[in-house]
Amino acid sequence: MAIASGATVANLYYNQPLLAMIAAQFNESAEAVGAIPMWTQIGYAMGILLIVPLGDRLERRRLIVTMTGITAIALLVAAVSPNLIGLNLASFAIGASAVSAQILVPFAAQLCEPAQRGKVIGMVMSGLFVGILMARMVSGIVGAKYGWQVMYESASGMMVLLAIVLAKSLPRSRSTLALSYPNLLRSMLDLLIHQPILQSSAWIGAMSFAAFSAFWSTLVFLLREPPYQFGSDVAGLFGLTGISGALAAPVVGRIADRRSSSFTLTLGISITIASFLVFWSLQALLLGLMLGVVLIELGVQTTQISNQTTIYQLPVEFHSRLNAIYIMLYFVGGAIGSKLGTSAWNDWQWNGVCAVGLGLMLVACAGAFWRKRCIKA
Repeated sequence: MAIASGATVANLYYNQPLLAMIAAQFNESAEAVGAIPMWTQIGYAMGILLIVPLGDRLERRRLIVTMTGITAIALLVAAVSPNLIGLNLASFAIGASAVSAQILVPFAAQLCEPAQRGKVIGMVMSGLFVGILMARMVSGIVGAKYGWQVMYESASGMMVLLAIVLAKSLPRSRSTLALSYPNLLRSMLDLLIHQPILQSSAWIGAMSFAAFSAFWSTLVFLLREPPYQFGSDVAGLFGLTGISGALAAPVVGRIADRRSSSFTLTLGISITIASFLVFWSLQALLLGLMLGVVLIELGVQTTQISNQTTIYQLPVEFHSRLNAIYIMLYFVGGAIGSKLGTSAWNDWQWNGVCAVGLGLMLVACAGAFWRKRCIKA
């Protein structure tokens, strides 16, 4: 499940180190190609909203395999897109179909004992985080050597192979939920309205991921400028410096089990704020950027594990829908962050990106205070 989560979610991040290359090929501005990760994340949010809730109603293995196959087709369409409009549409389809990871996470949480839930979520999310990091690295290297289209073609082939493996290896699931599809979607609105812990966790997660996306959507442009003047391959390799977030995920889950998710949440937000202060003050130093990447990966992933551990304490029959709501709003935040980041770069360069990141994290802090009040109530 951890490997499948990482391989699936990687499709959302292949575009980030390739944006400058795509901009050059289509003769578009940095702000224009910034729509590619935005539409990918909006598509993912829509897939989370409309498809992931079916995990509470349908046989999960079949649903996961089907969506993985559709992702393979969408990636191939992206590879042959003749212009930015076509690539944006294909990116939306990639995001909308690449939701298998968010069906797998609540599936794993349901299979484990409650006392081990944080640890198990951390293990599966660790695989997901490694997939994100490897996506940027592999995409940057393949793009620099063979071109951005080859990256999408290769990813399509990988999804075909993954669909075959998942069909043979995943356990079957059963659901006793008898809601119709419209009522299933309506029930999500009821959950959002009546679960303040879900509301506050989703708000914090959205702001945290918005700051994260603002950084990663613009790093490639900073690295093309003096004093760096690096290509997409180096931008992708920067993802490896953030491996700390992936390695720390199971540890964070265990701490949340033993101590509290509120403690790890405060820690995650604080580390993310520190990362943007490092980016701002040490932007001209390569080691400074590397330190900032370690901090932002660690901080955002710590926040994510804390939020998911909290919402999975709610009744198990809601888990797929709870995850759908949370991740949908999470990626809406990511789409907003990508757009804010590229717009800030266009107008104010790197200082503007850092200001956007810090502002978003201050809003996340307000959400953390709100969640503490919800838990006490």
